[in-house]
Amino acid sequence: MLGLVLLLAGSFAAGSLAGKLTSSNPDAQKTSAVLALASDWGLSFPEEGKPPVTNATVEELKQYDTYYMEDTQEKKIYLTFDCGYESGNTEMILDALKKHNAPATFFVVGHFLKSEPTLIQRMVDEGHIVGNHTWSHPDMTKISTLDAFSRELSQVEELYKETTDKDMVKFYRPPQGKYSEENLKMAQELGYKTFFWSLAYVDWQQDQQPSKEEAFDKLLGRIHPGSIVLLHNTSSTNGQIMDELLQKWEDMGYTFHSLEELVSQTT
Repeated sequence: MLGLVLLLAGSFAAGSLAGKLTSSNPDAQKTSAVLALASDWGLSFPEEGKPPVTNATVEELKQYDTYYMEDTQEKKIYLTFDCGYESGNTEMILDALKKHNAPATFFVVGHFLKSEPTLIQRMVDEGHIVGNHTWSHPDMTKISTLDAFSRELSQVEELYKETTDKDMVKFYRPPQGKYSEENLKMAQELGYKTFFWSLAYVDWQQDQQPSKEEAFDKLLGRIHPGSIVLLHNTSSTNGQIMDELLQKWEDMGYTFHSLEELVSQTT
């Protein structure tokens, strides 16, 4: 038994379903149960090697073009990294991904785009996706209008275009995993796919970095078929273990796939 762990990208919080169902309409019931209240994306891991228990199911989120894993028995991993700023680890991560021919998606904020154009270009040149983690990393559930929501995403799109001369793939990750039904609808209206995750660990605290052993315990014990893995590029532990971690997952029979493949299978 791995116990309960509720993980956000940058903080702990309890993900919760909305209260009791009151409508007799099945679709309304589904929406009420999953997303009626602003919430935090939460995970629990009751069984090693199996998908976690989450706020919502794959099917429930599909109506919003939202994903957190693939429902499959195949040993697939979708690697994602949240990039707030550069602390000297991204090159090591990219080196390991290149060595293992592992595609990844890097969800970037405005600061990273402004300060690290060379790393952004390397990500693109090496076949990775650069996704949208918003301009200023706010709690998006506090943004109530489509115009304000759009500005957080469009500023990233525009600078990405200036940096790479390419249009940004419309993949979005909510900062801190905070979301609401309205947020997911607004992202969808703007043409975005939203991505949560089915595996993460506490890797973002700079003064409390996990040991190699702690990282492997979480990342090997909780991996499961169809995982969307969330890691942070700021983690020195991630930089140091990435080559060995990818090899260990390969030794377990896992292969690495792009989020574009996941989306194409469900559209």
